[in-house]
Amino acid sequence: MCGIVGYVGPQEAAPILLEGIRRLEYRGYDSAGVSVLNGLALRTIRRSGKIDELADALNKDRPTGTCGIAHTRWATHGVPNQANAHPHLSADQDIALVHNGIIENARALRMKLTELGFRFTSETDTETVVHLVDHAFQIGAATLEDAVATALLEIEGAYGIAVVSSRDPGKIVVARNGSPLLLGIGKDGEYLVASDVAAVVAHTRDVVYLDDGDYAVLERSGYRTYHLERGVVSRDVHQVTWDLGAIEKGGFEHFMLKEIFEQPASLRDVIRGRLLEDTGSVHLGGITLQDEDLLRIKRILITACGTSWHAALIGEYMLEEIARIPVEVEYASELRYRSPVIEDDTLLMTISQSGETADTLAALREIKAQGILAMGIVNAVGSSIARETDFGVYLHAGPEIGVASTKAFTSQIVALALFTLYLARRRHMSASDGREMVHALCQLPEQVEHIIQLNDVFHELALEYSEAHNFLYLGRGYQFPVALEGALKLKEVSYIHAEGYPAAEMKHGPIALIDEDMPVVVLAPQDPVYGKVVSTIEEVKARNGRIIGVVSDSGADLCAKVDHLIRVPQTLPWLQPVLTTIPLQLLAYHVAVMRGCDVDQPRNLAKSVTVE
Repeated sequence: MCGIVGYVGPQEAAPILLEGIRRLEYRGYDSAGVSVLNGLALRTIRRSGKIDELADALNKDRPTGTCGIAHTRWATHGVPNQANAHPHLSADQDIALVHNGIIENARALRMKLTELGFRFTSETDTETVVHLVDHAFQIGAATLEDAVATALLEIEGAYGIAVVSSRDPGKIVVARNGSPLLLGIGKDGEYLVASDVAAVVAHTRDVVYLDDGDYAVLERSGYRTYHLERGVVSRDVHQVTWDLGAIEKGGFEHFMLKEIFEQPASLRDVIRGRLLEDTGSVHLGGITLQDEDLLRIKRILITACGTSWHAALIGEYMLEEIARIPVEVEYASELRYRSPVIEDDTLLMTISQSGETADTLAALREIKAQGILAMGIVNAVGSSIARETDFGVYLHAGPEIGVASTKAFTSQIVALALFTLYLARRRHMSASDGREMVHALCQLPEQVEHIIQLNDVFHELALEYSEAHNFLYLGRGYQFPVALEGALKLKEVSYIHAEGYPAAEMKHGPIALIDEDMPVVVLAPQDPVYGKVVSTIEEVKARNGRIIGVVSDSGADLCAKVDHLIRVPQTLPWLQPVLTTIPLQLLAYHVAVMRGCDVDQPRNLAKSVTVE
């Protein structure tokens, strides 16, 4: 979603702020702006559209000063235009504020503030907050932090905010509730704030993650952290383990392609140090439960959104088949608004690349409040879900910049496989079966490398299908969630309508759509339902559908039945989704590029959905 960057230190702020919000472009945005304190004056420049528009304006008239804030906005309240862009200003233009999230009582606050004489110049909910801070000064707040804390007491909803003011210069006040925010702790009086660590890693690897209810003051002399209810608090300093190169394209045309090609490495990282080949088991340092506590788990409830939800479906199949434990998968956005029956001895598992997905985080809090044990599978170290779950598994996939998730998805599948094996070996699985699974996991990175070498094949395939208006993806068993994910990837980056279905469900409606203009991607690896999928291919062919078959053997018996055959290596059925997913990622990428789409920043999408 939106991006926040703030800087106070010895250097000119504007170039650092501009660099920071460029690092956050991948999150999705439609306008951008900066505010810089120059002595006792505040200069603000905002532009709709891309950051390049803002950069041009700054090049013509760059504000000077060593303290400031910047923002990239993804429209929620109000259309994407310059008036609605952040930072928002007080009436005298001496307070500037940026905000991520949604102020749920904005309408009531707007009415109250209007009655007090405040005039609104935008359609945003954010403008209510800057006027509340202004009002707090008017009624006696002595410092910027006091004014912000007073304003926050009237706000309902999610927010990450950063505020500067010429009334109390040389400091940034920040606050967090439901929207991620971190502090970058530099050297020689240099401090940063950001909604994403990517914006600060060029300057420091030491970061402090704020908790909900926290606010902080950053000055050249240091930083202080507070909680709205508890006063002064102390938050740990964490070190970022990856470097700047991880968030640069490294010679690739797009981040999406780079991250597809990074999957052999990301899969090695998720299994590194965790596989015990001799015993056919797994070591998961993030699992803090004793074996007897694990054995008491009678049911697993997995909640996630989007691509992570597709990984959860694969995890459901794995855990039920291999660990023999009942599993239910729920969209987090639905789970949080109904009254699920949560039995004792249930484990809640939350899956999120960012660890900040608003609906997933809210569902976690709702269920955990009932006393249920909670586990997280996340990529972002120090994220809210990582900190609020009882234990979990980090993906270690490195930063994922492309909006359409690729390497995080396959890493999630492998993390779920690791946890499945971890449980199964403690329940009933033999050491020999465990060693077979460990061996298969060890082979995955090399097998993915083999598929990636076929990249040119997918470029040629895209030439034929980039003008299609609709796609159908079919799979059964473990391949059904892969079909859903393949369809989602194509929709996200190419804007082609696509649907994923269980192959057997095709004749319960979707078969009516099939004709010579409907490309159909059929996932047909050698697994227990292979024969059934072949029958589906026959049905599609009989209706002149154009078929792209993804198989895990020579595919000799399908050569005459499909228009294009994509071969991937064979592995165990529950790991096969890792391999059948890669061709669908590459197909979506090349089709999107051929159609001239913005692959890394698809329209209307944001990388991390931190508002409902």
